[in-house]
Amino acid sequence: MAALAIGCLAVGPALPAAAAPSAAERIEPLALAGTQLEDLDRGLVAVAVEDQVFLSWRLLASETRGASANGMTGAGFVVYRDGEPIAAVDDSTNYADPDGTEDSSYAVAPVVNGVELAPGPETTVWGEGFHDLPLRKPADGVTPAGEAFTYAANDVSVGDVTGDGAYEYVVKWDPSNSKDVSQKGYTGNTYLDTYTLDGTLLNRIDLGVNIRSGAHYTQFLVQDFDGDGRSEIMVKTAPGTSSTEYDDGVAGTTSHITLPAADVDAGVSHGDDYRMSAADYREHLISMFAGWDEHPEVAAGNWPATIEEALGIEPRHDYPLTAAAATDLADYFIDEYAPSRSDRNDLTTFEGFVVSGPEYLTVFDGESGAELDTVDYDPGRGDDGLLWGDYAMSRIEPGNRVDRFLATTAYLDGEKPSAVFARGYYTRTALAAYDFDGQRLTQRWIADSGHVPMDNPFDAAPHGGDGSDPVFGEIASQGFHSMMPADLDGDGRQEIFYGGAALDDDGSVLYSTTDVLPEGSAAPGETAKLGHGDAMHVGDLDPDRDGLEAWTVHEGGAWAPYGSVMRDAATGEVLFGAYSGRDTGRGMVGDVDPEVPGLEAWASMPDGTDASGLLSVKGERLGAATPGTNASIRWAADGTTQIVGRDGANQPGIEDWKHGTLLTGEGARTNNGTKGNPSLVADVLGDWREELLVPTADSSALRFYLSTEVTGHKLPTLMHDPQYRSQVSAQQTSYNQPAYPGFYLASDIDYDAVPILTRSAVPAAPRALDRPGDARDEVKVKASDPAFTYYVDGEEVTARNGKAVFVGDAVVVAVPNPGYRVEAGAQTRWEVRSAR
Repeated sequence: MAALAIGCLAVGPALPAAAAPSAAERIEPLALAGTQLEDLDRGLVAVAVEDQVFLSWRLLASETRGASANGMTGAGFVVYRDGEPIAAVDDSTNYADPDGTEDSSYAVAPVVNGVELAPGPETTVWGEGFHDLPLRKPADGVTPAGEAFTYAANDVSVGDVTGDGAYEYVVKWDPSNSKDVSQKGYTGNTYLDTYTLDGTLLNRIDLGVNIRSGAHYTQFLVQDFDGDGRSEIMVKTAPGTSSTEYDDGVAGTTSHITLPAADVDAGVSHGDDYRMSAADYREHLISMFAGWDEHPEVAAGNWPATIEEALGIEPRHDYPLTAAAATDLADYFIDEYAPSRSDRNDLTTFEGFVVSGPEYLTVFDGESGAELDTVDYDPGRGDDGLLWGDYAMSRIEPGNRVDRFLATTAYLDGEKPSAVFARGYYTRTALAAYDFDGQRLTQRWIADSGHVPMDNPFDAAPHGGDGSDPVFGEIASQGFHSMMPADLDGDGRQEIFYGGAALDDDGSVLYSTTDVLPEGSAAPGETAKLGHGDAMHVGDLDPDRDGLEAWTVHEGGAWAPYGSVMRDAATGEVLFGAYSGRDTGRGMVGDVDPEVPGLEAWASMPDGTDASGLLSVKGERLGAATPGTNASIRWAADGTTQIVGRDGANQPGIEDWKHGTLLTGEGARTNNGTKGNPSLVADVLGDWREELLVPTADSSALRFYLSTEVTGHKLPTLMHDPQYRSQVSAQQTSYNQPAYPGFYLASDIDYDAVPILTRSAVPAAPRALDRPGDARDEVKVKASDPAFTYYVDGEEVTARNGKAVFVGDAVVVAVPNPGYRVEAGAQTRWEVRSAR
């Protein structure tokens, strides 16, 4: 009679490798703690470093089952070189092979509960210490004004568009004449390319002539919105936008997006060109003035009844204006009035802007580039910026505040990612959330402050005012050049941190922060909004406080209560801050000094003037000197934060506050001028540390730099943290900002506080069965157990009835399936003995 041994066996040598599902079967995303995450592969990377090969790979959140003093537990690993096992690694997810060469190939097999599972695919060695993903630069072009332009690779976002567990890379191509929203001139088209890691071009999206190029115009999201295991691409589009699928490097058919029926009926076509020449702008202004008396704000008595009154000149014409009268006033405005306000107001050369025509939001298939659905972009521009305050101040800038765009993904319901697109932040502020079900885009909610009321659109100060909407008016003027998704209030659903304000997951206002202006400010004692700023950081910055914190810098100068400020992210409550009286342009947080608990924070003003010094997360001043503020990266083995900077040639570098230069990216470059941004900083390969992705100097390749310092810290990939994944999706937006996980990550990390997303389960004990008249016996395990797979002597039990035959003694092991862990104290290994 077969017998079952009592008690759990001690973990011994790994049993033989068991089969693993093929990549082709990865068609469903992970669902961990109710949240949809990407079903990532091992992400193994091998890099030649001096006289060894450094290996780095992912620990997945789906196989994380506990914490120890040095990291998370749940899986150990066996490292293979050229098909032979060379090492067992349990306390990290990296290894330095002293006997490896550039010709070696490597694979890694997980070991779970003593059972070695099948190794992942083999990978070859990065021989030069980095990896270049070859890019295919778009052709040069010429603007309608006869100006030649070229292309350079810019921002990058990632997603698994093929469903194989590996990331693909969506690269934005910026023309050399791309513009800030306030800058005049034509631009070339913006392109979005999707590549595999080996440089295979899958598709190219051409946004067309009616989407102006620049950091503030094109915000593109890459995520699996419909839960089919493959990422989509979502972006603002217009008539003329098209996509092309590539097959083995050969371009296939180019298809334009589908124009809404109402626009087709109105005569809209993909051949339309809404870009304005200087002559077009003059005609536009004439038309706007000709209809002045019919403008709703004029008719309501909110604005001056005549153009002359609005401009502060003597009456010149009767109303309604004739064509000749409107022309006279438009020419006066362009030639005399505008230059009198500022010597920067040369509207005789106002060209290249798109201030009319349809605007859309389109979701594309990430692999093929095929359009999946297109809807109207909400909110629309309404006008050329007149209502947005673009004519109100000394610098007259049509098309500026009205065309400031942001985008991010967010787990608004705590389960699946939604898309959030925004328009405006200096005055009117509007955010709209969308869901995609695989066929249709639907709007989840919209939060729109309404326009900030002005008594004269040509002479007003709309920054800092409330919008006209009775519910959302308070969020006007509170937005930044970025926005951060995070579970601010701890309810399991992500909110949108917008800078001075935050929206709850349902689109309602969570808070809009104000404070009293101090002595020395423009209006001491008055209450003012924190207002607009350029840099924000949201995460668990202080391990001693519950919840998340937010560090922001503000550019309101003497009209802002703070130049830099630390707040409770759930309530907006100010924890500490400093008034600067100037545009405080940059700010950063990071664990740059491991001897100080918590992350450090610092801010700087233009021209490098220190505004804060280096501060502890409690607000204590640690010194006058500060690190850089362009970008940060988690690069070092000890869990500290490093700074991504650039030299005079725009070559990227990684600096450690204590140890100096760790990397100089020779032959590569940073993006966006003074911003000095990498294309992406994210944990896209290898262990939990972040990779630096930057274009080569000639944009012939996207270069990947990976930290090759062996670390003993063991963490799951940061891309399996929902907050970090969402914030990575936002990194391509406007002024790129670092991503932060939902837990405290620094050199003094408490691993017990790292979320474990796997579900606890108890395996069923096997039953030993005697087979009469046979020298063999059977063991029966629970068939089709969603939480566990059972192995007998290292062989997976695959029979539908859960039975397996053995001779003599056998070991039965229950191995948790991805997404599950063994409940504390539960038995997982049994010895079966034959009585024969």
